[in-house]
Amino acid sequence: MTPPRRATRNPGPRWGFAFLLWAERTLPQWFFRRALRLGNWAAIALLPEQRRHSRDFLNVALGRPAAWRDVARHFQLFSEVLLMMLQAGRGRTVTCTLDPSHAAEFEELVRSPEPALFGTFHVGASDLLGYRLADWGRKVSILRLQVGNSSDTQLLGERYGENISFLWVNNPATLLFDLKDAIESGISVALKCDRVEFSSRNEAFEFLGARRSFPFTIYHLAVLFGRPVVFCIALPGPDATRDPLRIHASPVFHPDPNVARAVNLAAARRHFQEVLSHLEAVIRRDPCLWFNFLPLNPVAA
Repeated sequence: MTPPRRATRNPGPRWGFAFLLWAERTLPQWFFRRALRLGNWAAIALLPEQRRHSRDFLNVALGRPAAWRDVARHFQLFSEVLLMMLQAGRGRTVTCTLDPSHAAEFEELVRSPEPALFGTFHVGASDLLGYRLADWGRKVSILRLQVGNSSDTQLLGERYGENISFLWVNNPATLLFDLKDAIESGISVALKCDRVEFSSRNEAFEFLGARRSFPFTIYHLAVLFGRPVVFCIALPGPDATRDPLRIHASPVFHPDPNVARAVNLAAARRHFQEVLSHLEAVIRRDPCLWFNFLPLNPVAA
């Protein structure tokens, strides 16, 4: 696979993730928790762009002007979920429970040998879902943006390396060929479908009070290669670092090989709108679960 053309960076120092893990292992828990909260306020102060995008998103999702406590909780929940993912990469077992809605359909697909396309969003601990698929014995390629300081990806990749590979979106010129190779070789693909920066197949859907653009590439791949699509999100409990994750799965979309491409894509649009309606219901209940520190999906013209 062609190496990524450029490695960007997550906000914060290069040593930040390693220090977080060291502190969690070394410091008394009462002291570490207080230090984590102080670090959270430092992040809010030192990251004005992310703070502005958080407030803009929360204004829309809450239906009122976001207070400082809302922005603080948004940052705090993100740091707790990040810590959980770092702990998982270090070997911690993450317990998951499957929400009953569509559970049987999801389990049937996951336990089958059929390669599939697994979609998710930057919601809760959904980053872990691609790795959890490896626990079911699936070989999975995960689409990610490669950045220069992403210890969560590195640690989890090392833990699940036998069944996990990465497709880096930094190289859009070769990404379609890399996807084609992975899908045709029988590997499942996991990708996030809420940010439009790296997608050339965006379409408008009803979401948070407007028709907003979302990546639709996963369905074009499904129709092109005849693969089923299912969306999942993983929501943490009240204590994000200790409580089991609750996995919510969508109905499974199966492209019909006996109908025209346009008919399949029309069915796919209905499926994705249903997925986004469920996502909006989750976000309306607790907007801080969507780690949206970038501009909100644009309103379609």
